[in-house]
Parts: sequence; C-alpha cells; structure tokens
Amino acid sequence: MRRLALALMLGVAAPAVAQEQASLDRLADALGYRFTIVDNQPKNCPGSGGCFLSDVTLTIPADLPAGMERPEIRFGFVSRILSIDSDTFDSRLINGDLNALTLKPGKRLEPGRSYRVRILGSGHYFARVYAMPNAHLVVPGLEPRVIAASRTGVDAETGLETLPFVPPMRDPALANNSSADQTRWLTPERAFERYAARGQAVTPDVVILPKPASVRRLDGAATDLTRGMRVTVSGFSRADLAPALAAVSGEVARGGVPVRITRARNLQSEGYRLHVADGSIRIEAADAAGANHALRSLAQQARYEAGHVRPLLVEDAPRLAFRGLHVDVARNFHSKAEILKLLEQMASYKLNKLHLHLGDDEGWRLEVKQLPELTEIGGFRCFDPSERSCLQPQLGADPSRDAPTNGFFSQADYLDILAAAKARQIEVIPSFDMPGHSRAAIRSMEVRYERLRAAGQLAEAERFRLREPADTTRYRSIQNYDDNTLNVCREETYRFLDVVMDEVAALHRRAGTPLTTYHIGADETAGAWSESPSCQAMMARTGLKPQQLGAHFIERVANDLAAKHILVAGWSDGLGHTAVARMPRQVQSNIWGGLFTGGVAEAHDQLNRSWRVVLSIPDMGYLDMPYAPDPEERGYDWAAREVELFQMFAFMPDNLPANGSLRTNILNQPVPLKDEKPRQPDRNVMGMQAQLWSETVRSDAQVDYMLFPRLLGLAERSWAAKPGWEPAYVAGTSFAFGDGKVNLAAVQADWREFVGRAGAALRQLDRSGVAYRLAPPGARIAAGRLEANSELPGVPIEYRSGSGSWQPYAGPVAVRGSVSIRTRSPDGRRPGRAVTVENR
Repeated sequence: MRRLALALMLGVAAPAVAQEQASLDRLADALGYRFTIVDNQPKNCPGSGGCFLSDVTLTIPADLPAGMERPEIRFGFVSRILSIDSDTFDSRLINGDLNALTLKPGKRLEPGRSYRVRILGSGHYFARVYAMPNAHLVVPGLEPRVIAASRTGVDAETGLETLPFVPPMRDPALANNSSADQTRWLTPERAFERYAARGQAVTPDVVILPKPASVRRLDGAATDLTRGMRVTVSGFSRADLAPALAAVSGEVARGGVPVRITRARNLQSEGYRLHVADGSIRIEAADAAGANHALRSLAQQARYEAGHVRPLLVEDAPRLAFRGLHVDVARNFHSKAEILKLLEQMASYKLNKLHLHLGDDEGWRLEVKQLPELTEIGGFRCFDPSERSCLQPQLGADPSRDAPTNGFFSQADYLDILAAAKARQIEVIPSFDMPGHSRAAIRSMEVRYERLRAAGQLAEAERFRLREPADTTRYRSIQNYDDNTLNVCREETYRFLDVVMDEVAALHRRAGTPLTTYHIGADETAGAWSESPSCQAMMARTGLKPQQLGAHFIERVANDLAAKHILVAGWSDGLGHTAVARMPRQVQSNIWGGLFTGGVAEAHDQLNRSWRVVLSIPDMGYLDMPYAPDPEERGYDWAAREVELFQMFAFMPDNLPANGSLRTNILNQPVPLKDEKPRQPDRNVMGMQAQLWSETVRSDAQVDYMLFPRLLGLAERSWAAKPGWEPAYVAGTSFAFGDGKVNLAAVQADWREFVGRAGAALRQLDRSGVAYRLAPPGARIAAGRLEANSELPGVPIEYRSGSGSWQPYAGPVAVRGSVSIRTRSPDGRRPGRAVTVENR
C-alpha cells in the first residue's frame, strides 16, 4: 500500500505526505518533456536489424520542489533500447514497452537545467506516432503522475490526435533506414504526380459499391422512394431485414412504393436480383444475406438519385465467401458504440465477418462471469506496480480508469453487439490470443490465485492459475514481455480455456447466433517452457520435443473446439507448425506473412493442406499501417511503408505472385515476387480480411480514420467479380514490378470507375458520422501558379498563403511564396490535415 494511502488510514504524518504528493504534482505539471527522432541510419548498429537514434529532453523547472530531485521517469518505447548516452541517467526495462530513466548514484535534478538522454533503439522510427505519450514520474510512497507535457492533444480543426511533445520530422533522410531503402516521403508534389498518372475519375451512373456482377438500365420513369415503401416479405423474417430496410426509406401503410422481397432457389449463396421499374421494386434473394445486400445496393443508389431511382436490373453475388474486418480492442479499448457503427458500415458494403480481438497482453475486454478478475484487472491500466488492481501502463496508455483506452464489454454489451451483427447477417468471430500474447489473462488469474489463497481456498486458487512458479525459463516476446505466454503443459491452462470458450459460446446461443468459429491466435509464441517442470514431465511422458510444444497446444485446442462443433481459426505462423493429421478436418488459417517475406508460399502451403485460407496479408490488409510514407501519418510500418486505397483496390487474391507486377517491396525496390511453393489445382482462397491492430490507435475517431476509405477497397476486391486484368494463376510464374504481365492501363481504367463510386460513398460516410481520412491533396506550384488534385472526386480543396484565410480551390491560381493546402469533407464539416507546397 502506498505511503499516502497508509498515512491517511492511520491518521499520522498525513500532512507531510500530502505535501510531498503536491510537490510531485507540481513537478509533473511543470516538467518539460520532448521526444525527438534524430537519425534512422546511425553508424555501427549492433546486430542485423538496424537501429535509430532518438533524444528525450527533460527541462527542469526553475522552482523545482524540494524533495523531488530524484524521481524516476517511466515512458513507453516500443522498440528495444540498445543503449543510452547520458551522464545523469541510466535506463532499465520494466516490461513490454514500459521503460524507466533512473538517476545515477549521486546525481540529482538541478533547477532550471535541461537534460538530453540519447537513446539507441532497435529498428527505426519513420513517423512521429511511434513516440508514446503519457510518460510519468514515480517517487516511492507517492502516487505516480503523468508528465503534463507528454500528454496527447487534439487539433481544434481536424479533431485528430496530436503529439505536442514530438517535434516535426523535416529531414528527408529520416525516411530511410539504409542506402538500399528507396522510399521517399509522399510530398504534395509527388502526390500530385501520382493522382494525375491515375487519371480523372469517371462520373458514375450507378454508384453501388462493391460493384455488382451485372447492372442494366431499363426503360421507363423513375420510382419515387421519397414516398416511403410498402414492403411484403416472403421466405424471410422481417427482423433479419430491419436495418437494411431502414437504410432505404421509411415504411408507410399506404401510398408508398410497393417492395416485394422473395426467396429464389436458383441464386448463389448471398446472391440477389434487384428490379426497379414501373413504380415498384422486386427483390429475389438466395437467403437473408442476399436480401440484405439487395436492400443496401438499393439504398446507395436511392441516395445518389435523391430518392428517384431510374429503372434498373441488378444481378449480383459475391466473389469470395469470407469478407472480413478484424478490430483489436485489446491493445487499446474501443467503445461498443464504435463497434455498432462499424457493423452498420460493414453491412452497407457487404462485409460479413467481424473478427473481434478481445484479449492480448495489454488487455482483456470481455466479461467472464466465472472469472471476474479478467476484466476487473485485465480491463484496465493504471499506476499499480504490483498489478493487483490493474495492469501497468503499456503503449502510452492514459492511466485514468475512465480513459477511453480502458474498459471492457460487459456480457450485456456483447449481446448487443451480437444482436446488431445478426440483424445484418454478419458473423462475429471472437478472439483471445493464446498461448502467446496472454499477459492480461496471466496477471488477472494470478490476482485471483492470491485472493483465494489468502482466504484459505488453495485448491480453488490453483484451478485456473496460469503461472507455474517453478518455471525458471527466461524469454522475451516480440513485444518485449517476459511473462506473456500460457504454459501449454499445465491442465490449469486448458481448464481456463474451457471456461472462457463455454461462456462465450453460451452468449452466442443466447443471442440466437451460435458460435461457429473461434480464433485462438497462436502467433508469435516466444521461446517459453524450456525450464518448466510441467513441460519437462510432459516431454518425458509423450516424447515431444521442446519445439513441438506450441503445435501440441494448437492441436489439442483445435480438437477440443471441433468436439464442440466450433471451427478453429488462427494465424498462419502458429498453425503452420502443426501436423495436418493431428488437426481437425476443417481449419481456418489467416495468412499474415508479407507478400515479399514468405506470405505467398505460406498461403499456398496451407491451401494445399485443404484448409480454409483467409488472406490477412499485412502489406495489403493491415490498416494499422500508414496510408502513405509520411512522418505525420499514423501507424506502425514494420510490414509496409504505405497501405493505400489503390493498393487494396488492385490486389489480386487469386494470383498472389501477380501482385508483384504492381508493387515494390518494403524498401520500394522492384524485386521479383516468386511462386516458390505452387498451390495445387482447385485450391482457392476463401476470403480476405482487413486488420486494425490498435497499438497506436487510442480513440474511436482514429479507428474511423485508419479504416476508411481503405475498407472500401477491400469490400470491392472481395465481392466484385474477378477483373479482366487479374491474370489466371499459372503455377511457378514469377512477377516483378513494371514487368507488364498485369495490364496497368486496364487497372487504372477500372480504378477511375471505382473512385467515382467511392467518392459518392464519402457522402454516406459523412451522414453516418464516420470520421474517415481526408487525404491531403496533391499539389505543385509551376510558374507561380498553384495546381492541385485529390485522391477521390467530390472532395473540396482549400488553400491559403501564410496565415491568411482559407480559400476554395477551383483551378490553377497565381500564388506568392509557399502555400498551405488541404481537403474538406463533401458535407463541408471537416477539414483534413494541411500540408505545405513549396514555391521553388
């Protein structure tokens, strides 16, 4: 118990402790804190992974409170610290990304002085967002306090999060980590060239997105949906159509447009036929999902035509059965309201799988009644080094209990999410990562153990204990934890998983949407268990080798799920270590190897195992990657320096090597993409999934920004028919950037048609309150005249010189000096991030 709380309880020395706490509070408020990215190419990096230099600068107030000369400064640093250079400070790793600067023996902070601590970290920091906020001061016996200067801010105009303590990165050399790296920042001038090369958007007649298989205009007068609808339904429950009907128009008892919805047996699953003519609407659908899709298509077109839909016939069905979105609420929590909003947008664009990542090292986000500590402890991060009331701050988390990054879904919340998904024909796939990425569960169950042991209930305490005290194995996970891996040799682990899975499955049954797929994670398991007595006993008993223990866990859990009639899903790296003969017949593998780093071979290998393969390839579908190589863009970039809308639109899921014809590798090099492990005939991917991991995503608005409009590209490519420019797969064929094996002119022609529809979709996103990214314009100043263009049509462009007022851009205009330029949402309510165009 901390000294302040103890003093207050005992009624002794409270004034003195309170005074010390007040001194710490003043120091936290006044201390200067600055994090600067200095160099991404320092010389003599240890090891082979590269390194970078950064500075933490601390400016001590002139009126440094007495007794505050030796605080500890804790801060998030998501790379491993290799060394620091400081006469005053040492550093130590606490766990994960949480590090501490400690004053060397005999050193004390001096009033009015600035201290620079140079940090050599592994990897690189190509963007300001890598710097984690909410550094804090720790003094023994007092409540830690966040350094005010390290908090995030909010841009008053854009509403985007800011990092005031991180200065701008202006040196172009910071864009590269080696001489081989050919990446260049996407300046306004380069964006102008990019957008111009892709050509002018086509003004659409039909805006349905994703693109239907067939659309034909018919003769006759428009149907007036502003009068409302009179709907008759045959073969479906109206409850299964309610949200989609509401998206089209209100229902009226009389005078509305007659809408007849019937089931048709001769259509593909999820397929539909939409007929609008003669003042009435007919929908034939294969199933409830198809009927929903028809109504969503009708809603898009009706809005575009202001409620007066000219006659048309749409015949449509999806290319891929699995069209998914993964949302990580574990690293940083996101609200139920945000998930419900996303479900509505998923339905609008015909996505049908929500992969909800609910458990990881940094948080457990779903209430489990039998194990309340999972959310009581694992649902929150705060200042408790003992971690008996919460987890320690990671990823720059705000330690306030009511911070938006803290929290969990109650079972009632989860039932609401399931109900909303069911009404939109979307399957919810829950995920708690295991056996790695499990620190929140391990710490929470340790608190449960300590509570029950103290109450004398030792047997009950042991039932779900996930830690083996006698295990002396030392390891560090990819994310730098030394205690985040479940022990796969203890029965307590499997007992814990059974309870969690059974409660989750019961919730799905209560919602009327049985749990059919459960994602176990199974990725990035550190080298744990080598010194575990339980594992040594298991290996002696079974003959398993240490490297086989992770696969044994996956195989056992997969078969346990199959016995419950639940399909096991997992990430491809972990599943790849299993033996096909010891796995269930049906397995879903999410491929997350990169295109240029083994993902093609991995996908083909697991297709050849007859598994259901979902492409989650990071340089196509990780939407926590930045939109562009730009130091102001949010997102990690370990897999790709940019994941832009065009790349998602142009992705070829049926011929993975062919993507090499349109893409360079992470160093922007045109290297061949080889087919080193050909797939067998008639082995096709089941689907595509976009991923949003939340390490740097700390608000619901940031979720919107990272997902949209990129998610429209995934919706298009996973639903629309195979385009003519996607070459047929021929085993063993390699592709290289610019080789002409994929017709770039045809891709760009289809792109111009797509962006016409995507531009129209922005207006609906505006109406739905989605804070999508407004891409900065492309722009250049030529002969004293500003020229500008935008990624999507219908997005107004604004410019200004100096600090003058913003002016609408209508065409080339004479300017003097450098100019700021930005886009604005079509509804006029939101400006995008401004960029500067230099007048050279």
